[in-house]
Amino acid sequence: MSKIVDYVKGSYDELMHKVSWPTMSELSNSTVVVFVAALIIAFIIFLMDMVTGVHPTMFWKGLLGYLYGMMG
Repeated sequence: MSKIVDYVKGSYDELMHKVSWPTMSELSNSTVVVFVAALIIAFIIFLMDMVTGVHPTMFWKGLLGYLYGMMG
């Protein structure tokens, strides 16, 4: 039981005294970077869906949809 207590005390000590927490400015900058990266990735996936015609009921069936339509 004392090993568990030592582990919890050591974990608490490390969390409170040895971890460097980001400032609010650093946290805001990181949040903006993640948000912009997520938007870019979502836009790339949207373009890939539109080009390949993933959604068959839409007016635009994508490049592959038109190629398949011409073949048969």
